[in-house]
Amino acid sequence: MIGGLFGRRRASPNAASVKAWVEARFALGPDDVVSIAELACRDDGCPDLETVVTVMHGGGGAAKWRIEKPLAAVTQADIAALGDEDD
Repeated sequence: MIGGLFGRRRASPNAASVKAWVEARFALGPDDVVSIAELACRDDGCPDLETVVTVMHGGGGAAKWRIEKPLAAVTQADIAALGDEDD
């Protein structure tokens, strides 16, 4: 059964690295939460898979970025290039 029950896939080994890069890039603290998701993109001109990075700040507020490549292909340079505001 591909993807297991309900079509869920196992987390990419790169997810932990991407999360650590995001935490370092934005100097996040223990109350901030980082979510890394690989999603199918159906928009015209969008790759089949994209990575969405969301930071939920412990004091309130959130920021989200889309990286137009699969999670396994995301590099530290991609995270370093993220702007301070939502893309």
